[in-house]
Amino acid sequence: MRLLETKVPPPVVAGVLGLAAWLASPLLPVMAFPQPVPWWAAAVVALAGGLVELAGGMRLLRAKTTVNPLDPTKVCRLVAGGVYRFTRNPIYVGDALILLGWALYLSNALAFAAVPLFILYMDAFQIAPEERALDAAFGPAYTEYRGRVRRWI
Repeated sequence: MRLLETKVPPPVVAGVLGLAAWLASPLLPVMAFPQPVPWWAAAVVALAGGLVELAGGMRLLRAKTTVNPLDPTKVCRLVAGGVYRFTRNPIYVGDALILLGWALYLSNALAFAAVPLFILYMDAFQIAPEERALDAAFGPAYTEYRGRVRRWI
């Protein structure tokens, strides 16, 4: 399955899953929430995701290392500060929160399937190759970091 590794940009994966959630939600109205989630509550969750994502990206840019998820071998610094003290993948956590906010907005239980599908896809096809590249580049320092900080949250 390495054929798909680092081939699809994570925002595209999230976008496709978000679109699928939107298209699938009306197909099963029985799964709609009896009381829809207020739009502003969904927006707060999505905004929080955007801020986490932005914090992760800015930390990588400040460290002058790559933010390109399609070629993890270009990493030149191990970033372990800021939001990276809490999660090894804040950009993907942010994407997952944005999807969660979208599912809340759609107020349909079926839409929530997008979140675990995103996480499973990212674990298999994005994070695994990134972790191999980080391990090859930073060895024991990355092993120590990986032992101290969780992959997601």
